[in-house]
This record gives sequence, C-alpha cells and structure tokens, in this order.
Amino acid sequence: MSSKGNTGPVVGQRTFGGYLLSLLAWLVGLLFFFPVFYMALSGFKTEADANADPSLIFDPTMEQFNKVTADKPGLLDAAEAFANSAWIVAISTILCMALAIPAAYALSIKPIGKWKDVLFFFISTKFLPIVAAILPLWLIADYLDLRNTRLLLIILYTAMNLPLAVWMLRSFFAEVPKELIEAAQIDGASLRSQITSVIMPIVAPGIAATALLCVIFAWNEFYLAIQLNTSGASTVPIWVNSAVEFQGQFLAQLSAAATLATLPVVIAGWLAQKRMIRGLAMGAIK
Repeated sequence: MSSKGNTGPVVGQRTFGGYLLSLLAWLVGLLFFFPVFYMALSGFKTEADANADPSLIFDPTMEQFNKVTADKPGLLDAAEAFANSAWIVAISTILCMALAIPAAYALSIKPIGKWKDVLFFFISTKFLPIVAAILPLWLIADYLDLRNTRLLLIILYTAMNLPLAVWMLRSFFAEVPKELIEAAQIDGASLRSQITSVIMPIVAPGIAATALLCVIFAWNEFYLAIQLNTSGASTVPIWVNSAVEFQGQFLAQLSAAATLATLPVVIAGWLAQKRMIRGLAMGAIK
C-alpha cells in the first residue's frame, strides 16, 4: 500500500518538472529566435521607423524589399547573386558528401590502420585561421586563372566542409549495428547490397543533417567569397554587403536584404527538420 501511495506524488513531481523544462526550452528558443524575428520585422518598416521606433506595431511596407531587389547601375544584381550561391552551394555539397561518405565508411565500418590519426589529420586542417591562408590561395587562384569564377568557390567550399562532414558521418556510420551487416553477409548480400539496403537507410538521417550543415556553412561564407570573387561570381553575402549604401543609417534596408538572404536556408532547414533532428540524435540513446 505504501508503495502505491508514493507513486502518485512521484509522477506528479516528474510531470511538473517536465512542464518546467518545456517552458525553459520555449523561453530559450524564443530568446534565440527573437533577433531573427525582429530583423525580418524591420525589413517591413520605413527607415524612420526602423531607426527611431522599436515598436512591434507599425504600418508594414514593401519599400525596402523593392529597393534591395531593384536593378542598380554598378551594383550586384540580386537574382545573379542568388543563382551563383545556389549553384556553388549545391555542387560543393554534393561533392563534399560524395567524398565524405566513402571516407566515413572506411573509418567506421571497415576501419583502416591508424584511423584515429586520419581523423586527427582531417580536423587539424581546421586549426589554421582562414585569414592566414588567403594569400597563398589568392596566388594559386590567380596563377590558375580561377579568380572570380564559380569553380574556385566550389573547390574551396568542398574542402572547407569536408573535414566536418567526415567527422559527423563517421560517428553516424559507427552507430550501425554490426549484427545487421553480419546477417546480410550470411544471407549472401554483396557489398553494394549491404551499403544500399542495410547501411544507408540507417544513416540517411545523419547524411541529411550533415548535408544541411554543409549547405548552411557554404551559403553563409563571406570571407573567401569577397576576397577571391569580387566580381563575376559574387554570392549572396556579398550582395547583402553591397545592397546598402554606406552613407547614412539604412537599418530597414539591411534587414530586408538579410531576410531575403536567410530565407533559402530557413526553408531548407524547415523541409529537412525531421531528418536533421533524427540525424543529430543518432547515438544519443542505445
């Protein structure tokens, strides 16, 4: 009887604690989301309202979006910048995943000798600040006549995201139960069948999460793009930088440009949120 009597309060305490954690999670989420929300909101204000009135209630206008998307002589075209970024990000992400998946498989399912040293080598390539490597990159790109081309950024973004992709995918591949692979081998499945029918369906959420992170990092990259692609193949971050005049305060105009720049990534994250959450949660519970 005493054990039954104690069950009610314990369950009640856990439920109350769960509500508190949920409330805390919502507050933290709103805290992180509010700057983005306010940025998007400011894009619908006039410059006077954006610089003087922080109120959330105002008369919305599309004036700032029309300004940043209008063709201006001597300035980067928005459609061209978005097209450049779309091609560069898509191709670099595909190449990165095509290289990272076999590498992660070799480092987890079929580990090679000194695989830990290989993983350390991959991550060590991220130790050097990019500003320290920009001069040799500029010289090599100039020698190969690749400056101001999409191909240069595709190569650099693939190399930039590859170490992260290999590390993430390796952890996802390592979570595949070896018993499933052994069972497939006993059934006579070929290596190709094991990969396509057993391994890939399990790690698909992890691949989606890794690919989305590669897309985000490549889409937002600014330093390499502005140093090596000042014209000819400029990307969205460069367009945001050039969409606002330098004389005066143009908070609303900048907010409108930044909102348009973040919109594709937000849509991609929303479409892939289920797979991304599953991918990031792989291995959390055994």
